[in-house]
Amino acid sequence: MIVPRALGGLPAASRAGTPTLFGRILGLLILLANSGCHDGIRSSREDLLDLSILQPALRLDLRYATANNFTGHILYPSPRAFLLAPTAHALLSVEEDLKRQGYGLLIYDAYRPQRITQALFDSATPQQRREGYVADPSKGSRHNRGCAVDLGLWDLQQQQVSLMPTGFDEFSERAHSDASKGPTEALLNRERLRSAMAKEGFKELPNEWWHFDDRDCDSHPIRDWVWWDQTP
Repeated sequence: MIVPRALGGLPAASRAGTPTLFGRILGLLILLANSGCHDGIRSSREDLLDLSILQPALRLDLRYATANNFTGHILYPSPRAFLLAPTAHALLSVEEDLKRQGYGLLIYDAYRPQRITQALFDSATPQQRREGYVADPSKGSRHNRGCAVDLGLWDLQQQQVSLMPTGFDEFSERAHSDASKGPTEALLNRERLRSAMAKEGFKELPNEWWHFDDRDCDSHPIRDWVWWDQTP
């Protein structure tokens, strides 16, 4: 962003130290330029924590870092997961709660750059877009805000993925969080996950049992920061 230089012809009130409308606008432009914010979308990392560093034992199956997703393409060149600090710490509390029940979390996706939301939208069918299975990139996804997470359960005794109503990113009514059909074990596991997440303030997405939003998620800015262009 190009910020105009201050010229000598500022109003007297501004020169005397009292902010004018021009001064306030100029200050806002400088603030946005310094924050790495472009068109309302941030390109900086601040406040995003790397889950693998925060809790190395957390299990990751980051589908968009593989071709095992509905697009059939690798979208993340590097498999790392980030969340805003409050969301990340709340998630670790969920993990501790589930451990006492013999389960752990399996993370499929966390913070997602806005450009990846665009790629998912472009890969979806018109029907999948209409039914809300992919976010509209013009509005942004809560994943872009760093406060949404996609996850499932891990059975600690069996050391395997717990049975759920569907696989990740299945765009069908069976994947809805209130779907009543499916194996009893899968429905119980879905309820176990939902209950543990709700205790820490997470809210489920109605058409995706694996997607949860942290409280006040929409108050955070959309980001397009990418970790694969950064020095580790």
